[in-house]
Amino acid sequence: EFTRMTGDLVAAIRKCRRPVIAALNGTVAGAGAVIAAACDIRVAAESPKIAYLFVKVGLSGADMGASWLLPRIVGHGRASELLMTGDFIDAREAHRIGLYNRVVADGEALNEATRLAEKLAKGPSFGLAVTKESLDREWSMDVDSAMEWEVTIQAACMLDPNFREAYEAFTAKR
Repeated sequence: EFTRMTGDLVAAIRKCRRPVIAALNGTVAGAGAVIAAACDIRVAAESPKIAYLFVKVGLSGADMGASWLLPRIVGHGRASELLMTGDFIDAREAHRIGLYNRVVADGEALNEATRLAEKLAKGPSFGLAVTKESLDREWSMDVDSAMEWEVTIQAACMLDPNFREAYEAFTAKR
């Protein structure tokens, strides 16, 4: 029941139609590391470390969707190393391999994540939801299927009331 519940949490983050931003201020390990990976964007303070340490306690590194999430973020080789060794890496390395989107001064992760969230909140909610869905959906598509999906969904975005307002605001530079 516990492993199903934690998996359901990660699935809910991925299925959420709004962008989910993680603000990482302290050491991130195990379940916390997978929850962070499930988020769309990760902003971390510079001093804490991160580890997927399930194997250190005799479990599989494939927990809570980690073996689905990590290869999509950092590539198969780096994901293999992180999940098989359970070793900690620092924020600079996490940023270098693409696990973290931004690294900020200690104590600033929440502020930076909030600024980013406020920026996204001003954007087109339907367009952002479609972008998030497309990033996951198109991962397993061939190029022709992806193009057909994007043609169809972009046309739907053009019919959304947010499109006209956003387009006019952009062209008016407001």
